[in-house]
Amino acid sequence: MNCKMPELAAALEAAGFTEVRTLLSSGNAVFTASGTERSIQKRAEAAMQEHLGRTFLTFIRPLDDLQQLVDADPYAAFKLKPGAKRVVTLLPAKPAAPPKLPIALDDAKILSVHGREVLSAYVPGPKGPVFMGLIESTFGKDVTTRTWETLRKVCAAA
Repeated sequence: MNCKMPELAAALEAAGFTEVRTLLSSGNAVFTASGTERSIQKRAEAAMQEHLGRTFLTFIRPLDDLQQLVDADPYAAFKLKPGAKRVVTLLPAKPAAPPKLPIALDDAKILSVHGREVLSAYVPGPKGPVFMGLIESTFGKDVTTRTWETLRKVCAAA
């Protein structure tokens, strides 16, 4: 269960992050911070534990890195089925040995790996979010997935 975004923002501000903005209701936050990604992750998780009473799996990415991915429009290299939804999965680390791609299951397909980001597409169907099972069976459960549109909104929030 996700936390309430105003509470998340307050926790991050209490940890010393500035210009904190939350987006949507799925735990997306944009803020200014100094330090390494790992140190920022630890501070954010400690702040959540202290102020929210629990922590959530946290992925830190420099906004410039996400903006470069959005600007590159990597989905343009693939022919997607009509009605396909584009999703980006954030990994905790670059895979040591990326899988041979594409990998498909029903109308879900893992298309490419760009460092610590995985690009996938799926066509919504009666079996539900098949793409999540495909992603988790390939990369594990310690991941987070956002739609391409959410990623664009995160970049626009800066």
